[in-house]
Amino acid sequence: MAIELEPDTRPQAWLVRHGETAWSKSGQHTGLTDIPLTDAGRAQARRLRRKLGKRSFALVLSSPMSRALQTARLAGFGELVQVDPDLHEWNYGPYEGLTTAEIREAVPGWSVWTHPIPGGETADEVAARVDRVIARVRAASGDAALFAHGHVLRVLTARWLGLPPTDGRMLVLGTATVSVLGWERESAVLERWNAPASEG
Repeated sequence: MAIELEPDTRPQAWLVRHGETAWSKSGQHTGLTDIPLTDAGRAQARRLRRKLGKRSFALVLSSPMSRALQTARLAGFGELVQVDPDLHEWNYGPYEGLTTAEIREAVPGWSVWTHPIPGGETADEVAARVDRVIARVRAASGDAALFAHGHVLRVLTARWLGLPPTDGRMLVLGTATVSVLGWERESAVLERWNAPASEG
């Protein structure tokens, strides 16, 4: 006889990376520069409505950057979304707007995960921000949707799983994708990762 387990009632975190921008398309590091969505990015965000529209969220948070906020609004959460400055992207300091290849011309082997950023943030500083977001999500009365950016959401995922922030390097995250962080018994888990807006 099959035994049905009760569903876990602890809040899930639904992570949504913003739609395409000119810099995400070119691979330029986009931290605090407020780059708008491209036409393709806006279309991606509208497709997210089909993926997220049937879900009920007790908490909807967004980075203050317009690319994340516009994604949240086009996905149908304009009336619910709250800005949380802790969700802004990694501060890349003087590397803002540069590709990894361009940075490596001056700093061979450079990676945001392994090298310091003069005048920018460290991985631990980003982790301190996302730890506060995680605390908000886990205290919510239901699931949360978080609209933000590639690197900050990868750090948030590592921290949700109890891992060092630099373990986010193992998690690729495309634009306009949905990922789900949740629970299995007492363990925080990764339930779904990097699902494009065009899927289901």
